[in-house]
Amino acid sequence: MTTALPSHTTEEVRALLEPPGSSLLHELGHGLGGPYHVLFPRRFDANAAAFRAAFASAGVDGRVYYAKKANKASVFVERAAVAGLGVDVASHGELREALAAGVRGTDLVITGPAKDDHLLRVSVLHGALIAVDALDELDRVLALARELGRTAQVLLRLLPPGQPHSRFGLDDTETATALGRCRSEHVDMAGFSFHLSGYDIQERADLAARSVRLCAHARTLGLRADRVSVGGGFAVDYVGADDWRRFHESTRPEHFHRHKTFSGYYPYHSPVAGADALAALLASTPADETSSLADLVRQAGVTLLVEPGRALLDQCGLTLARVLDVRRAGADSGDLLVRLGMNAGDVSLEEHGVLVDPVLVPRPGAHADADEGPVGVYLAGNLCLEADLITRRKVHLPRPPSVGDLLAFANTAGYAMDFHAHRAQRQPLARTVAVTRERDSWRWRLDEEYWPITEAGGPVS
Repeated sequence: MTTALPSHTTEEVRALLEPPGSSLLHELGHGLGGPYHVLFPRRFDANAAAFRAAFASAGVDGRVYYAKKANKASVFVERAAVAGLGVDVASHGELREALAAGVRGTDLVITGPAKDDHLLRVSVLHGALIAVDALDELDRVLALARELGRTAQVLLRLLPPGQPHSRFGLDDTETATALGRCRSEHVDMAGFSFHLSGYDIQERADLAARSVRLCAHARTLGLRADRVSVGGGFAVDYVGADDWRRFHESTRPEHFHRHKTFSGYYPYHSPVAGADALAALLASTPADETSSLADLVRQAGVTLLVEPGRALLDQCGLTLARVLDVRRAGADSGDLLVRLGMNAGDVSLEEHGVLVDPVLVPRPGAHADADEGPVGVYLAGNLCLEADLITRRKVHLPRPPSVGDLLAFANTAGYAMDFHAHRAQRQPLARTVAVTRERDSWRWRLDEEYWPITEAGGPVS
């Protein structure tokens, strides 16, 4: 038997997964006809407030930008606009959606690694902050600004010294060249940014301190240089520490479909996550410094920008699908293979598929058999592909599922919900609804028809 790996949940999520709240989930499954996502906008508001509180507690002038690429739903961008957050966009489509949601152009940061001239032109016109990734991109920004008679707002993205083969950023020589070109009258060099892979707080603090020092140098050249973006990379804690430890200690190839092995797993447990990770970053002492990063930023008069996506979406969503079929995984196997009305693109992100155990939401009127106990199952999708597995790992359920039951995958709003979604074989794409709990009942709206939920005529706080 595999080790259980349950996901953290919130009281709001549990109230929806259990009766009487679960009746809404089955109603939605019947009405929408396929897999679907449920979003919790108020949790997004709380996560954003926690990031802002971390800045305030450290006495740092900071700005939170929501990384829209983490989820395509409109509700979160609308909540960002209401809360006065900035939004990090990576394409013209995302920029257009952010503007339509009420986010001002001056509250956007443009971070995509391959920006075409259309995206750059609209960004310049709206006064958005453009994270310039290469010298030729800077030249195109300058040419567009001259053509439009505008001043482009730019950050110079630095190549991380510890990741010299990264696709993102300018090396030292290119940075020096870029600073010279930023003395043009058509550009306002606001500061520096960087993109780091992984969640190492010390590495992020070191590069942030280096960026602050570069701001001081840029000012000697007559440039504004008063902002540093440390990007995203704030971990999410999906599962408990003991469960994650037991998973690593007990996992064997036979716990995966056809004994599939992997070189590693996404870090589903993080002891320091979300806004706490920002607080730890601000409190850390960068290499070759004697003061904390917060002290360095304050003394330099720099505004620190963060661009969390996954961390702002922590506990903001569920993905659900109906059980279509339950069978043996093979003629000689005692394992169960459960087919769901979804495919891997509706929920999966990493190569190993979903690791965390889903939550069984029994169909209305179902009664558990007293002889049925916990069971390990593989979850398969509805495509005619051997590789269409929702879980390659044998996951835990409290009893064997039945046709008509729902399986809920917790905490999927950050990337896992729709990063790989597609319309293969004309299967229905997962629909998305936003829900709010009003006293003893639930209200829901399709996300594409979402408008901010109000109470007593005002926006939800």
